[in-house]
Amino acid sequence: MSGLFITLEGIDGAGKSSHVEWLAERFRALGRNVVLTREPGGTPLGERLREIVLHLPMHPDTETLIMFAARSEHLEQVIRPGLARGDVVISDRFTDASFAYQGGGRGLSEARLEILEGWVQGDLQPDLTFLFDVPNDVAQARLNATRAPDRFELEKMDFHARVRAAYLSRARRFPDRVRVIDGSRTLAEVRTRLAAIVEAL
Repeated sequence: MSGLFITLEGIDGAGKSSHVEWLAERFRALGRNVVLTREPGGTPLGERLREIVLHLPMHPDTETLIMFAARSEHLEQVIRPGLARGDVVISDRFTDASFAYQGGGRGLSEARLEILEGWVQGDLQPDLTFLFDVPNDVAQARLNATRAPDRFELEKMDFHARVRAAYLSRARRFPDRVRVIDGSRTLAEVRTRLAAIVEAL
């Protein structure tokens, strides 16, 4: 594949979504075509599954299978075609989120998640992942000041602490791919850091 696959990750309230469009504009300024997408979602089916998984109570196994079902459609309809065209595909969350939320948060084993990962995406991995990291109390304060929360955002602090720990564990495991960004810094400081990494690409 000749394209570039970039993902943005982080606990709810880390600020990653504030930089998606800005990143896209950086690549467009370099003459690249950009596909912006998100998980869960990214396709008509994925968006319907997103509403289900964010708002209806369910068993953690069911939640995980829905996430990977949406991801399978996302890969076939959006991500792989975009990469094959040579586009820069930027996704707000991808499989690292499953290891963080369903693995760290819900307690599913990494071995089970790795089976689903291999089945759904084969050896495809993002070329670069920005992990926006902030202390959990900062993230919660940001969430409380914005919109009505979904069922993940309503989880107790220990759930979010486990999610954050799982994300940081992924960063340590895959240091060549995952770049940790201090999301507690100002918008300008964060974007200066992002710009330096993009320019290095």
